[in-house]
Amino acid sequence: MNEQVPDRTAPPRRNADEMRVYGINACLALFAKRPHDLRKVYLLESRIPQFKAVLAWCVQKKLGYRVVGNTDLEKLTASQHHEGVCFEARKIPLPSLTALLQRLPRAPQPALLAWLDGVGNPHNIGAVLRSAANFGAAGVLLSADAAPGLSGAACRVAEGGAEAVPMARIAPGEDALGTLRNAGFTLAATVPHEGEALFASRLPPRLVFALGAEGEGLSRALIDRADLHLSIPGTGAVESLNVAASAAVLFGEYWRQRQHAAGARTPRR
Repeated sequence: MNEQVPDRTAPPRRNADEMRVYGINACLALFAKRPHDLRKVYLLESRIPQFKAVLAWCVQKKLGYRVVGNTDLEKLTASQHHEGVCFEARKIPLPSLTALLQRLPRAPQPALLAWLDGVGNPHNIGAVLRSAANFGAAGVLLSADAAPGLSGAACRVAEGGAEAVPMARIAPGEDALGTLRNAGFTLAATVPHEGEALFASRLPPRLVFALGAEGEGLSRALIDRADLHLSIPGTGAVESLNVAASAAVLFGEYWRQRQHAAGARTPRR
């Protein structure tokens, strides 16, 4: 079924429960994880070979798809970085913290979470999700005042990580730290200075890394209530890494320590 873009002067309207996801890996991951949420497909002719299975699905399910030009995709995505493809798909509502924790292995099984305190930049959120997926984090928590949900830009930067790592929103007034501690988690606040050096620390198996927004950093209340305070060592040539780079380093060290611990428990033959 072939659908025409009805108005080339403005992006077609979409339902409130839908979002636009763009970028090759982001779209392929969405189709692999939840094809039934797909609603429409727009793509450049050059992308047809990569998306044959998607287009066949559209034909089978009588979903609209359209081969469009670059200008159309820029209007649809409000971005020049669409990579030649855009999906309209059903949004996934962000679950509560309690709902996310119910999906995780129970204590004392290892699990890693990231708490983004005031982080709202979609590119930073996407980069954190990409690193979280690579290093096996179990979820990402958004503060109550964060954006209402994932954006297309965040999904593109995540390169498929948005489909691999669940996100949850902390409710206004919720005692999130108490809930996390009851589930066996330790909260580690990441601070630029005066924290324990990350690579010299022994990270607990059930851990939440709390990361703050650019400029403001972590809230004072969260720093004061944290169980650990960690700093990423470096040359001192810059004050600190940005939130996305910090997350990648933190997740990588957690992964390294857990792999080492698993290796130590494996009996030698």
